[in-house]
Amino acid sequence: MNLSTALTLGQTALELGLICSLTVLALFLSYTMLNVCDLSTDGCFTLGAAVGAVVAISGHPYLSIAAAMGAGMCSGLVTALLQTRMGIDSLLAGIIVNTALYSVNIAVMGGSSLLNMNKTTTVFTLMKGLLAKTPCKGYSTLAVAFLAVAAVVGFLVFFLNTRLGLAIRATGNNPDMVKSSSINPVFTTTVGLCVANAFTGLSGCLLAQSQKSVDINIGTGMLTVALASLLIGGTVLGRGGIFTRAVGVVLGAFIFRLVYTIALRFHMPAFMLKFVSSVIVILAISVPYLKKQWPTIRRRLGAGRVRSTGEMEKEAGGDA
Repeated sequence: MNLSTALTLGQTALELGLICSLTVLALFLSYTMLNVCDLSTDGCFTLGAAVGAVVAISGHPYLSIAAAMGAGMCSGLVTALLQTRMGIDSLLAGIIVNTALYSVNIAVMGGSSLLNMNKTTTVFTLMKGLLAKTPCKGYSTLAVAFLAVAAVVGFLVFFLNTRLGLAIRATGNNPDMVKSSSINPVFTTTVGLCVANAFTGLSGCLLAQSQKSVDINIGTGMLTVALASLLIGGTVLGRGGIFTRAVGVVLGAFIFRLVYTIALRFHMPAFMLKFVSSVIVILAISVPYLKKQWPTIRRRLGAGRVRSTGEMEKEAGGDA
């Protein structure tokens, strides 16, 4: 592998990592801050891609961004209402919404499972036109993805330090204390899920427009990818303020995509990529735990060696 190939692979991984990091940031808000595991992520990602594609095909590339985020907010609202108003467990609510969104996404795509956007003007083609006569003409996808991530990170840092944002964080930490403080956890949970799913819809919209197509299965496995990236980011930059942790999340998404890209480069079969995702999740979860437990494990191993040596000496003394 020469330098040019390595740079190309790195750029591809960075572009996909930045786009998918928007979903990871959504999970950062819902799972880490709000302490709600939203299993509707896969369906919401596809919903954002489908709605954004349909609006872009109709000739409104900028409006497609707002439409995709609005669709994501609607998905988050339904999930929140099932949890808070209808007494359905958060995990089950996510599964129900994710299942229902499959039919909704097919309907949005006009009964088709695939939309072609090769002749469609998107935010990426518009950026490509803007950068056509500049030294950055080959980085239009990277520029759009970077601007989107910068805007979302900036919004998160600002939002989570507002009064409402602090209430959302408190809801995730201690909902009983929040109730006693006259804060409505139903409202904070609903707002948190709506904002998080808006980011997921944006991520799906940008991925679809960058790939020039939408498939009904474009969001399949996105929750696993986002969870793995979130855990990797927590391992790399898991301490500090909101900005530091958000940057760590983005870095985790890039690392995950880089591993994916390298795996594809070495001709790994496509059906093995889900297995790779699972292994990365396992490592991201277990490595910090094993690192914390290592002193205890080492002491136990040392005690076992001392005990074995003592038994051998007793046996030798008995034989003598």
